[in-house]
Amino acid sequence: MDSINQNQPEDNFKNLQGDEAKQKIKELAEKAASCFFCSNIKTGVPFSTRPMAVQKIDDEGNFWFLSADDSHKNEELSHDPFVHLLFQGSAHSDFLNIYGIAEISKDKEKIKELWEPILKTWFTEGEDDPRITVIKVEPTEGYYWDNKHGNAIAFIKQAAGAVLGKTLDDSIEGKLDID
Repeated sequence: MDSINQNQPEDNFKNLQGDEAKQKIKELAEKAASCFFCSNIKTGVPFSTRPMAVQKIDDEGNFWFLSADDSHKNEELSHDPFVHLLFQGSAHSDFLNIYGIAEISKDKEKIKELWEPILKTWFTEGEDDPRITVIKVEPTEGYYWDNKHGNAIAFIKQAAGAVLGKTLDDSIEGKLDID
């Protein structure tokens, strides 16, 4: 691997698959709570980006959002279901990059499950607001950057590396294969 990682004495690359990948997705996305939701990936130049709160990440690694049926996002997804989600859980770790396919529905049971009172800010008629839609994003591929032992240990290792003139960090990164 040609990168600064060649100076890293520790193993800092680990691809994750299946349940382990799904767990990492859930862990990192829940730390961030919101993401940049990018649409118009295939059809738009430039693509569209907006911050979105994730209502839920299920055990299969799917992301669930609530959105208005008259939003630009929903219009874009009706023509191009491919999305890109970007998460940052902290200033130094918990980064997640997800590509997926979005599906829009008006599933009343799912809306009820995902509903929170603060959402009345956008859906003034409450959980029965006729404009509410559910967006499910099923991940197709992903990549993560994290640390192995938490931010405090990562900071200590970086500081020691700076004093010693060595690349010492606690980073870990890799591909996420959801299947």
